[in-house]
Amino acid sequence: MTTAALSTYRVEAFNTAKASENKIHDDAVARRFGFGGGLVPGVDVYGYIAHMPVVRWGRAWLERGVIECRFQKPVYDGDIATVTASEAGDGLDLRVDSHGQTCATGQAALPARSQPFLDALAEPPPPPAERPAASETTLAVGTLLGIHPLPVTRDLVEQCVADLRETETLYLKEGLVHPVIIARTGNWALNHNVVLGPWMHVGSKIQHFAAAHVGDELTVRARVTANYEHKGHRFVDVDVMVLANRRAPIARIAHTAIWLPRQLAAA
Repeated sequence: MTTAALSTYRVEAFNTAKASENKIHDDAVARRFGFGGGLVPGVDVYGYIAHMPVVRWGRAWLERGVIECRFQKPVYDGDIATVTASEAGDGLDLRVDSHGQTCATGQAALPARSQPFLDALAEPPPPPAERPAASETTLAVGTLLGIHPLPVTRDLVEQCVADLRETETLYLKEGLVHPVIIARTGNWALNHNVVLGPWMHVGSKIQHFAAAHVGDELTVRARVTANYEHKGHRFVDVDVMVLANRRAPIARIAHTAIWLPRQLAAA
């Protein structure tokens, strides 16, 4: 198998979540966890990665592409994230480096057709008005999770493109949803349903079935598939089916997060 490198993509990272409920993105809190400052959200680092398969395959990748990514080290606000992609067989090997470290890795491909959409997840209840605290009970295996519906406006897509410093023009030209918005629904399946302390998105595997458009409304049908301890952290895996207008399958996400870091689990 031969590999060939594509052009390097460099982005000035921007922490979109400094004021969010998740305080792992706050400088002071993140430093107490041993980080150099507030973490740029993993889902935004995914957005930097996703630039490469869209450059390679265009709109077709938004309609049927697959990607798997893992976040190993933090990316910080204002740092340069250097994204590299190499042709490997029928796909791409992907990497994000920043401040001298490999921060994320992944693989992407463009199947000849979408994989069969086999099992449909059950309709979840709406997110609760009063969210309970995250726990092994509230995130138990089998728990169904939904999100507050997201109307996709042009302003939303413009803001997303600006925040990511995205240079690909097809989103605004064609009124398409950036893949980071699709991936972000995996986070929402968690934080629309439970109150989390500082937590971290650590990886996702995504299969696209169709491009989402400005004017669509996004919802999910999600289910907790695992809740486990590893190296002192508590992890949760969530199977997320993303729908446009409550009926059209857009993507399937296997989403993994540390919902309780070991620093808090040991407290």
